[in-house]
Amino acid sequence: MIIDPKTEVLSGVRFVRSPHQDARPPDMAVTLVVVHGISLPPGQYGGDAIEQLFLGTLDAAAHPYFAEIAALRVSAHLLIRRDGSMIQFVPFTRRAWHAGASHFNGRERCNDFSIGIELEGTDTDRYTDVQYDQLIFVLAALKQRYPTLTDVRGHADIAPGRKTDPGAVFNWGVLAGRLPDGLSTA
Repeated sequence: MIIDPKTEVLSGVRFVRSPHQDARPPDMAVTLVVVHGISLPPGQYGGDAIEQLFLGTLDAAAHPYFAEIAALRVSAHLLIRRDGSMIQFVPFTRRAWHAGASHFNGRERCNDFSIGIELEGTDTDRYTDVQYDQLIFVLAALKQRYPTLTDVRGHADIAPGRKTDPGAVFNWGVLAGRLPDGLSTA
């Protein structure tokens, strides 16, 4: 798995451009990957609601929960589904709107210096082995492309009290044992 240096998109991965992105601040190095968990409607897998949310086309009338979130302007760089398939929404050099109010290592606005990866799941359903495998492959590609990348954290770690994902069921031990050199989860 490689990142095309011209497009900043993973090779062989479906790319659908989200309008919910913008330029990173000038000379901002990517140093952090934020792991998220998402399912839409909550606890249901498959379908295209996550994609619609990130594209700003979610039908508020399609499910009662969607009425609460349809107007949100959010995105992530990448979604890894339960079956391991992936969709990229934002080139890695651009700022995806995934972290919200956040801080890490004394720095605010994590969107400025991070890459957001969504795993299809919930805080209470175990993530699939293939999701961990794909996440490791993506992290290796990101580390190769961005040598400044040093840390991998959950959304809950950078927005404590506001966010809980990827949840207590996320197996940080599995991830930590397979990280590329130079990346840390702690």
